[in-house]
Amino acid sequence: MNREIEYTGLAAIRGPLVFVEGVRNVGFGELVEIRSSTGELRLGQVVEVDEDSAAVQVFEGTSGLSLEGIGTTFIGRPLEIPVSREMLGRVFDGLGRPADGAPQVTTDVMMDVNGLPINPYSREYPRDFIQTGISAIDGMNTLIRGQKLPIFSGSGMPHNRIAAQIARQARLLTSGEEFTVVFVAMGVKFDVARFFIDSFEKSGVLENTAVFLSLANSPSIERLITPRAALTLAEHLAFTEEMHVLVILTDMSNYCESLRELSSSRGEVPSRKGYPGYLYSDLSSIYERAGRIKGKNGSITQIPILTMPSDDISHPVPDLTGYITEGQIVLERELFNRSVYPPIAGLPSLSRLMKDGIGEGRTRKDHAGLAAQLFACYARVKRIRSLASIVGEEELTELDRTYLKFGEVFEHQYLSQGEFENRSIETTLDIGWRVLSVLPEKELYRISREDIQKYYIPSEEAQ
Repeated sequence: MNREIEYTGLAAIRGPLVFVEGVRNVGFGELVEIRSSTGELRLGQVVEVDEDSAAVQVFEGTSGLSLEGIGTTFIGRPLEIPVSREMLGRVFDGLGRPADGAPQVTTDVMMDVNGLPINPYSREYPRDFIQTGISAIDGMNTLIRGQKLPIFSGSGMPHNRIAAQIARQARLLTSGEEFTVVFVAMGVKFDVARFFIDSFEKSGVLENTAVFLSLANSPSIERLITPRAALTLAEHLAFTEEMHVLVILTDMSNYCESLRELSSSRGEVPSRKGYPGYLYSDLSSIYERAGRIKGKNGSITQIPILTMPSDDISHPVPDLTGYITEGQIVLERELFNRSVYPPIAGLPSLSRLMKDGIGEGRTRKDHAGLAAQLFACYARVKRIRSLASIVGEEELTELDRTYLKFGEVFEHQYLSQGEFENRSIETTLDIGWRVLSVLPEKELYRISREDIQKYYIPSEEAQ
């Protein structure tokens, strides 16, 4: 039976949705072609099906459409995009169409943007270190191949600069394995998009990067497809071409706003702060496409970036993201106001898989102990600063004042680095030891005696 029957006219238009009545044999997620009275063709996707009606979200928006003279054709398959290794070095829009003026990549491989769920039994545990060149990440919140490690930011914070820096600098330490980046920007302004592309072009990494851009002036509903289209390419590169792929998604808060808009248009009962009740499962359908598969050499690692309204980490988007992912990197407003770049918070940030990707044979034998000691000492610095704000610094003990000095050195030598400063893991660990040398040796209780004898520098020499 021919499924491609064109239906004429619409029952209603509501926001990004159009409603078609009298339809038969239509499935959820099915691709739809909408032809206007002027012959303009737009694509959509079925998001709701009733007995004889269907709701279709229009990717290009419903502006200019009327109820009369519209032809709607249900294709009978989900949205697919062409995928190929030749897409590296290219820029695409939110639906995977060329946005760099070059023609569409020629390939016979078409893949469903929704992906295929990975059998949990087939998943391989994430291991092995990815070097970002940023000490606060590599040394204390290590990114592991196959991990999902989000960055929580606030309005006005330099998350875009950090995202571009990671995309420029990320690499594997093992030779002979192909590594690439798929960079996704949703709801960004034109100048921000230009910043990303110029940064990649000047550094030479664009030729090994695929960029997906859904600009702020693009229909917001397009953002619901953008991360899925990019992850579809990543899956092809990882599990067919056997490459190791780092996917950077910014800004997932814009994605969730589009999801809230669609939910409102469908008349669904809202949940927390107006977001749909299925926000958790929808985010999971994106985040869980990261990982490694047994028998496959490739991997997908994700760094979703999201902005927290009013720096509220309990907001539904960061809150649910934290439940799904394996840790988080939090940008701190106080560090940002003191001109520390990158302003990565030392204590709220963590990588739950860090222990499985560091140590002898991966980074360095002293890595785990050094990171634990830096965390412990910086936590004490925070407590002493709180005490000093009450009783005054002059009332502190000499050891407490030494810890305050450690805190300043830690923030301005270890956490802080240049936007184009690419530190190796050895450099990061060496700086960590130099920072710890501000403290007496007896305070290093989380590091083995062997590592202290090998790496610790007495404070006189450290100066």
